[in-house]
Amino acid sequence: MDASCSGAKDKPIALLVDDDINVSEAMSDLLNSVGIETLSFASAREVLEAKLPDRPSCFVLDVRMPGLSGLDLQRHLQSNGINTPIVFLTGHGDIAMSVEAMKAGAVDFLTKPVRDQTFLDVVSNAIATDQARREATRASRMHSADYETLTLRERQVLRAVVSGALNKQIAYELGISEITVKLHRSNMMKKMHANSLSQLFTVWQALPESVRRGDD
Repeated sequence: MDASCSGAKDKPIALLVDDDINVSEAMSDLLNSVGIETLSFASAREVLEAKLPDRPSCFVLDVRMPGLSGLDLQRHLQSNGINTPIVFLTGHGDIAMSVEAMKAGAVDFLTKPVRDQTFLDVVSNAIATDQARREATRASRMHSADYETLTLRERQVLRAVVSGALNKQIAYELGISEITVKLHRSNMMKKMHANSLSQLFTVWQALPESVRRGDD
């Protein structure tokens, strides 16, 4: 059964792209049996014209299809900034195709026939990868919003703290008193919602690279 729009936002979904309806239905039935919803497309063009669900997901692509191939679709998705993990499942694969797909970032390249459990494991792992990516993106946005609330001096203190500098070293480098450093440090920790140095470092690592480089 294909997915409806009523599914929970964080419920996983597999996006099946295969021009053989029998294959799509078989994959859908198997994935549905373990609680993974599916949405089927008969061609790469249908995917590019569709509004894709904003949920943890992965693509399962056939290689050879009328019009754009699965490899063509992979390139189009990447060029459109769609980073959803891709699993290839095909009866017409060869080593060259597999190498091309994997070099372009595919999670796996399966050839038919494939064991049900192998297929389920690969799709589940691909969806878990997407889930982790989405969570990291959400965390980065949240921490970036917190970072934007910092004053210039608080940002300077933050950078010094995560680099391992002590308060007296920060005071010397910034030309301010140690008491003032402690005040800025306390305010910075509150704004970044960090209760410890280790938590602050985790938050820092989640910030976009441009922020950590100091491009701001």
